[in-house]
Amino acid sequence: MGNLQKLNTFDNRTFIKGASELKVMMWYLVNHIFINSFLPLSSLKKFFLRLFGASIGKGVLIKPFVNIKYPWKLIIGNDVWIGERVWIDNLDTVTIGNNVCISQGAMLLCGNHNYKKSHFDLITAPILLEEGVWICAKAIVGPGTVCEKGSILSPNSFANTNLSSMGIYTGVPAKITKKRF
Repeated sequence: MGNLQKLNTFDNRTFIKGASELKVMMWYLVNHIFINSFLPLSSLKKFFLRLFGASIGKGVLIKPFVNIKYPWKLIIGNDVWIGERVWIDNLDTVTIGNNVCISQGAMLLCGNHNYKKSHFDLITAPILLEEGVWICAKAIVGPGTVCEKGSILSPNSFANTNLSSMGIYTGVPAKITKKRF
């Protein structure tokens, strides 16, 4: 029956969070109170994200109930919209280009586990959303994915490979269905 994971042997102490344990704990508290909350004040959210090391451009709108794992691993360009209940699980760097829309309930997941190893090792890789990308409602972008300029990931779709420029992708896993223009 192969090597099933043995969760009692899982050890992610080698994972580099990029900040001290105190900073991580302080961020979790701030994230819970100000970012992942009902507060509609995007300017306050951007203030705290910058305070904890995020790079955020002009004209960024962050809606209520957004969850961001590590702001020091987050780069956001200009005129970006991040919808309600978006989860940015940035165990690695997430770079969001200009004029990107991440719709309600979408997830950017930089990590996964190696199911082939019984220790269930953590695997991480960065995510890049280039200019003009639209990640539709409840879509998921997996570790190591590049969504090239103007690509669209349709609602409830999952991208685990790169999306080509101006392509519209649908399904699980996402496949190109047509070009945007």
